[in-house]
Amino acid sequence: MAFSKRITGLTGGGSDGWDVYYRAKDMQEAGIDIAMLTIGEHDIGTDISILDAMYDAAKAGHVGYSMFSGNANLRQRVAERVTARTGVTTTPANVLIVPGGQAGLFATHHAACDEGDAALFIDPYYATYPGTIRGVGARPVAVPARAERNFQPDPDDIAARAEGAKSLLINSPNNPTGAVYSRETMAGIAQVCQDHDLWLISDEVYDTQLWEGEHISARTLPDMADRTLVIGSLSKSHAMTGSRIGWIIGSEEAIFHIGNLATHTTYGVAGFVQEAAYFALGQGDAFEAQIATPFRRRRDLVLNLVAGQNVVRAVPAQGAMYVMLDIRATGLSGEGFAMQLLDQHHVAVMPGESFGEAAAGHVRVALTVADDRLEDALGHLLNMAQGLARAA
Repeated sequence: MAFSKRITGLTGGGSDGWDVYYRAKDMQEAGIDIAMLTIGEHDIGTDISILDAMYDAAKAGHVGYSMFSGNANLRQRVAERVTARTGVTTTPANVLIVPGGQAGLFATHHAACDEGDAALFIDPYYATYPGTIRGVGARPVAVPARAERNFQPDPDDIAARAEGAKSLLINSPNNPTGAVYSRETMAGIAQVCQDHDLWLISDEVYDTQLWEGEHISARTLPDMADRTLVIGSLSKSHAMTGSRIGWIIGSEEAIFHIGNLATHTTYGVAGFVQEAAYFALGQGDAFEAQIATPFRRRRDLVLNLVAGQNVVRAVPAQGAMYVMLDIRATGLSGEGFAMQLLDQHHVAVMPGESFGEAAAGHVRVALTVADDRLEDALGHLLNMAQGLARAA
């Protein structure tokens, strides 16, 4: 039996770039102790109070079909949160509850793109972006953000690829680079979207992990509210990665149409998960800051270690739970460096090439292990880089 071209072509016909991660997992299963600095998974579990709320909701009967667009109480709470954080008046009619940010990416591109349309995204990118675009039948077009600009996108580069495109996907604070897009960058992006009649899809799941600068939600920009679809999630802000709960914010018309898609795809999100999300959001900013604090501390730890040598350069990590390191002085590619680090020192990091061509010669370090383990792993990384640079 033949499979569809769409499903077999999700990764573009090649590797998905995660070979180092898969190798590290195989080594772990073989009993080797690996320092896993790969994926953005918190080293704490979901807070027990949230799990209790989920359990209590299930026992109370929230186990049947839920509203396809999300329960009214949760949509109201999300709307209040977005209004408070951005200053843009947001109502439940602007909110669609979805099973995680990934589902939001898929649904928003369905809303923006028809079969064969070009959909722009910034390189480096979160690994699923191009596959998600292919999955809706659109054509992914990467716009490189250059290392010499600390991975701030250049609006002129976006404009150069925008002719005939339907959408632009951005992510700030950014995974994998840690860049937080400046007000100047965001204003330029908005102008390109208006000039070329693009939908702007803004992945803002790291909005609570901000270390420097300011987070500018795309909907706050002049004349952008009706052409912007914002994706949010509790995965990073509340350590609820496995609960698969997030939202899309957009115009009432956009949410109406994407809600129709939800009826025909996800058919809603489990009611007990929605009740847990309602409880979690009710814990307020202090709770979210508590979840984010370890990553700020570990980011500072990594930057201090990197500052003590001159081979590896850290990309300014302004937000998110990662630090991107430039290892080009070692003479190795990001993938070659990551494989050697894994095989020789049992430290697993993600090659920059996993996130696109613009991050070649870099590695991404996830700040997702205890401080002492992170410090030890970075020591191995920096020592290996020093040795490679001397031998080059």
